[in-house]
Amino acid sequence: MKREQINKLLNKVPTHVIVILTMIIWIVPTVGLLVTSLRPPEAVRSSGWWTVFGSQTVGGHYATYCAECHGADGTALPQADLTNPDVIAKYPRSLQLLALLRKDINGQPHMGDNSLPSAQEAAEIATYLREAGEEAGSKFTFNNYIDALVGYRGEDTYRADCAAGTQPPDLSCTARDILNPRGMGRAFINSLLVTIPATFLPILFAAFAGYAFAWLDFKGRFLLFALLVGLQVVPLQMTLVPISRFYAQVGLNGTFLGVWLFHTGFGMPYAIYLMRNFLGTLPKDLFESAYLDGASHWTAFRQLVIPLAMPAIASLGIFQFLWVWNDLLVSLVFLGGTTPVMTYQISNMVTSLGSGWQVLTAAAFLSMLLPMIVFFALQRYFVRGMLAGAVKG
Repeated sequence: MKREQINKLLNKVPTHVIVILTMIIWIVPTVGLLVTSLRPPEAVRSSGWWTVFGSQTVGGHYATYCAECHGADGTALPQADLTNPDVIAKYPRSLQLLALLRKDINGQPHMGDNSLPSAQEAAEIATYLREAGEEAGSKFTFNNYIDALVGYRGEDTYRADCAAGTQPPDLSCTARDILNPRGMGRAFINSLLVTIPATFLPILFAAFAGYAFAWLDFKGRFLLFALLVGLQVVPLQMTLVPISRFYAQVGLNGTFLGVWLFHTGFGMPYAIYLMRNFLGTLPKDLFESAYLDGASHWTAFRQLVIPLAMPAIASLGIFQFLWVWNDLLVSLVFLGGTTPVMTYQISNMVTSLGSGWQVLTAAAFLSMLLPMIVFFALQRYFVRGMLAGAVKG
């Protein structure tokens, strides 16, 4: 008996290992993105996100070169408090720190009779000072999310500039700033306006079509269904130019309606395929009993099909929502930068000089937050919908 239990356990080990590795591959980058989006800009530029889980101890090169004057905790000299983040931020690298140590203080060498630290030692001292300042102050901040929502492009933070009375460009330091065209707040609303109708319409039409293909007998049903299945292999990129030209003629370029119709058209083949396979597995006797009781097709569809098809509808909703929400190409072609969605606006978070990475991480996490909520809210239907039609009977 024990041998059989051991064999069963060993047979499950590969599956468990694969599941655990898959979870690690997805969870670690997500945690890293979240932690980075909550760190101050100086910390993001100078150290990895994993350093927030460690603690820096007094000693090493700081104790050798600095502790004698500044004290073990860095607060011995009030005019040069090494726990002050504003002071430490001026010397993020070894070059700036060495330049400071070479200057005279009150006519005397900064280091006195002691020799200057090497470049590597200075780099380690700068790292220690930065981490000590983070521990003395706050390791985390929501300023990155505020800057991303309002589209702040200044040197400090949106809150700091507004508190100092320095109004950032194109911003008013009021609640209206959240709808600034350069911010993620307006892009979030635009993404919702694109995604919700482009998710609802394919599901609605596919539910009707799936019911017709599964339970209505009409000529050419199987041929038409096979044609719809074959349309799944058509890449949407090959239709962008002709549809864009058609939209230009009818005035749909730059409108939400144009994007809704495009996503609906390309989402229909898979949606109908999934709904037809799921509805085809429902008991035939159930519908025959409903028809014998005088129910019309509309009554059967509304009172039987919709409640029973919720797993397939939820699964289809997850797929369609994620596809439209994460789309950049279609929105860029038909809406452009004048009505930016979140996938387009994220690229604008980094300035032309390459700064603002902490705002980029906050914007990226904002863009993935709603899809995660949708998935976890509907995940209990996900597996059932994925297996729709896989087993007959």
